[in-house]
Amino acid sequence: MDYKSIQQIAKDTTCYVKQNIKPGMNLLDVRRMCEEKMTKLGADSFWYYDIGAFVFSGDETTVSVSGREYTTTDRAIADTDIITLDLSPQNGDTWGDYARTIIIENGKVTELDDILNTEWKQGLLMEEFLHGELCRVACPETTFEELYFHMNELILEKGFVNLDFAGNLGHSIVRKKEDRIYIEKGNSARLGDVRYFTFEPHISVSGSLFGYKKENIYYFENGTLCEL
Repeated sequence: MDYKSIQQIAKDTTCYVKQNIKPGMNLLDVRRMCEEKMTKLGADSFWYYDIGAFVFSGDETTVSVSGREYTTTDRAIADTDIITLDLSPQNGDTWGDYARTIIIENGKVTELDDILNTEWKQGLLMEEFLHGELCRVACPETTFEELYFHMNELILEKGFVNLDFAGNLGHSIVRKKEDRIYIEKGNSARLGDVRYFTFEPHISVSGSLFGYKKENIYYFENGTLCEL
């Protein structure tokens, strides 16, 4: 299976969850739903410590933790809630990596334009802004470190904070976890030196109970940044 196909599994699974998630379900049910759907669509394993889906809700959405320590809580989804899904399907040694924050209001998934909660809407709009900025500034010669500093300065300038436990904003897509390189301080490799990389800012407003995440895989084609 190629990278585009395995990434599509993650995208299709997210759409499936948005159509089927309901208040009263617990996060273990949601994780199971994700992993079973990804397997049905063609994933044969999950590359990130055998966890197919990180699932957080409510004030858990600010939590940033390695897969070594992650456990899914037995927590029920509320009638109005904020949920983060982070999916890691694999087929052979080919990875997908995809995350979205989902908003439920009055018992139903609410798309960005219709979100009533101002704070949540602003958080998701900031994610859209950051991904748009990536597409505006990134070129094959941009280093991982340059992107790290630019985006973190922008996050702070807009009144947000980077929640990532390691402070980075994404990583290369490779065949083995230990071979990843990160959008972090000190990494002088160029974006164009890797085949694919993720951009996944995990952000919040300082002091808020809620966090936001949007993750895509990107690559360059003839010098232009494209989403996988």
